[in-house]
Amino acid sequence: MPSVSVPATTRGGMPIEVRRSARRKRTVNAVFRDGVAVVSIPAHFTRHQEAEWVQRMVDRLETRAAAVPAPDPAKADSELEQRAMDLSARYLGGAARPSSVRWVSNQNSRWGSATPARGTIRLSKTLIGMPSWVVDYVLLHELAHLIEGSHSPKFWRLLESYPQTETAKAYLSGAAFAAARGLKGEMAED
Repeated sequence: MPSVSVPATTRGGMPIEVRRSARRKRTVNAVFRDGVAVVSIPAHFTRHQEAEWVQRMVDRLETRAAAVPAPDPAKADSELEQRAMDLSARYLGGAARPSSVRWVSNQNSRWGSATPARGTIRLSKTLIGMPSWVVDYVLLHELAHLIEGSHSPKFWRLLESYPQTETAKAYLSGAAFAAARGLKGEMAED
């Protein structure tokens, strides 16, 4: 039987933590918690069963949580604006109130931009298909710019309450790295 191993990270780069439980007899569970994919399995699983179930459950988690659907142009901007208002209320105490939030296709070197004087936010359509927690981070980042224009310590304090900030920044860094090198899709197996 070939050797099997549990991947250290998800396809999106999030760490994977496997928890074995003596109380768990047959069920396997997986959740994203604080930037980690946590997979709980029965303690009696073999290494082969562990690898199989971890991969299956991480794939299921990523499929479920992954993609922001391609927006319907007729309602995309209004949905994005509502999403921004919800995020502002939840993480910024409602302090950021954009006058408009929209998807744009002419922004290829930035994920998003904000014009505080006008209260406008634009998100690059290159974000479409990325995990929703990444898009939420970019949206929150731009909302924070409506409150604090620079990347000052005050600005970064505004984003501290969003639990996926560091993971989303790492995800976007990896996506930018791959895009700059023309890399697409999943890695090939050896």
